Amino acid sequence: MNARLLAGAIALGSIALSTPVLADDPNDPSMRSRQARERDAAIIRQLNLEQLRYVQKRDAEQAKGWQATRDYPNQLAEHEKRMAAWRHAVRMCESGHYEYCAR
Repeated sequence: MNARLLAGAIALGSIALSTPVLADDPNDPSMRSRQARERDAAIIRQLNLEQLRYVQKRDAEQAKGWQATRDYPNQLAEHEKRMAAWRHAVRMCESGHYEYCAR
């Protein structure tokens, strides 16, 4: 029983998905005039340009993130170096070398 139900659902789904789509129908009566086709082409061109700007902006933001990721090891090493110098200055200051206390 379950196999029959599944087979029926698959058949019904394939019929529903195989219906013709009228998006680029060359016989569409609303697209017979040259003006309509040019207007349609201009709209598509505008949509493509908007999508291009979106993708370029997104990619630029992602590139910044990747650059920060690549720079992290260098920044971490520089931070550790500064912290080591600071800890050394604190030890020297506490041991009486007061010239290190000004840091």
